[in-house]
Amino acid sequence: MNVFGVDIGGSGIKGAPVDLERGDLAEARHKVLTPQPATPDGVAGCVAEVVGHFGWSGPVGVTFPGVVTGSTIRTAANVDKGWIGVDAAALLREQLGDGVTVTVLNDADAAGIAEMTFGAGRGRKGTVIVLTLGTGIGSAVFTDGHLVPNTELGHLELDGHDAEKRASTKVKEDKDLSWEEWAQRVQKYLAHVEMLFAPELFIVGGGVSRKAEKFLPLIKGVRAEIVPAQLQNNAGIVGAAMAAASH
Repeated sequence: MNVFGVDIGGSGIKGAPVDLERGDLAEARHKVLTPQPATPDGVAGCVAEVVGHFGWSGPVGVTFPGVVTGSTIRTAANVDKGWIGVDAAALLREQLGDGVTVTVLNDADAAGIAEMTFGAGRGRKGTVIVLTLGTGIGSAVFTDGHLVPNTELGHLELDGHDAEKRASTKVKEDKDLSWEEWAQRVQKYLAHVEMLFAPELFIVGGGVSRKAEKFLPLIKGVRAEIVPAQLQNNAGIVGAAMAAASH
């Protein structure tokens, strides 16, 4: 069974049909740049472009980088604040037209659901935290496989700032940090999260997970096991499709 997944990020919007039996993309994903500013209408138009690229009609799951309750957006850290209070599913249905149903969820929650079902968290018990490092830092917390939604641990305070302003991939790029310098920041962040939640496992995702060998071995002093996401930067798309199928 194929269902469409779309992952809205601060820099890019990507999507593809997903084979839910394999937990993988059924076709190569299509990506467009996130409009700046990332207003509701602008982003919705880009989502329609991604879905239209495949001529898709049917269920669509969409991730959003912020807190989502029902289908209403409650926070918007790396996109336009005009999203707050918007019924994202209703807005996207208007853009996508007849024959399309829309399910919206937090982006890191979607990635976490995919990793726990098909990836590095499969079969793992206890507390598992999935972190997506990108424009910001997303988080998904699981206890014995059950999701605690909308945790947004990227906004924990670290060195007087939101953690994602210190340890995201964007910060590494903007400040031209070496892998060693950035790994120290990620290590400090993981140690802080570990102090609060004592997880058995950290799964590190986002696009940078493709280069896990460059920074994960540099992280010391964290008790929990740390592994890269197996679905890498496709996890959000897969998790979005899974959410749409379940609804």
